[in-house]
Formats: sequence, C-alpha cells, structure tokens
Amino acid sequence: MILVADSAKEKIQEILKQEGLGDDYFVRVSVTSGGCSGLTYKMDFDNESQPNDQVFEDNGMKVVTDLKSFLYLCNTTLEFSGGLNGKGFYFNNPNAARTCGCGESFAV
Repeated sequence: MILVADSAKEKIQEILKQEGLGDDYFVRVSVTSGGCSGLTYKMDFDNESQPNDQVFEDNGMKVVTDLKSFLYLCNTTLEFSGGLNGKGFYFNNPNAARTCGCGESFAV
C-alpha cells in the first residue's frame, strides 16, 4: 500500500483545484533510475490507467503506480512539508537503505 499523509492530501487538492483538473485525476508515483543514490522518485497527475497499474486509495486520495515501482514503494507514505525549510512533496520510504542529502533519491 502507498499511504497519503494529511499534509500531502491538502496540497494535492490545492494543486488539482489550481490547475483545473477534474475528479478523474489521480496521483501517479514511480521510481526511475537516477539521482546520486541510484533511484529517484517521480510524481505526476494522470487520468489514464495503464494495464499493470497498482491502485491504492488512502485518506480519500487515489494513488497509482506501476508494478515495478511498487516493489520499491510498498508501505511508503507521501508527505508534504512547506514553510521556509520545507522540502515540498517527499516520500517516507521504510524500504530505503539510504537516501541522498537532498532526499530526492534513494537506494535499497
């Protein structure tokens, strides 16, 4: 399962409203090769499902990922931190053995 913290939910709803995206849009998260630790997170808004999508709903938000990415994201929580020292959206991933200093990439 991929979880959504209250902080992320509020920001996602704000962005969807600002961008004029309808109720058919959801959060798509994935993991790609790259970054200083080897793997990096990707997050987009989408409204088209793919054949091998894994679909989760938490805290009233629909989150979709591909099967390969889910292997890295299982039990991860999507969070948001604002303010002067905020990082924006970030992933609290219990599967990550290490992360880079900026928090945008990780290794397992």
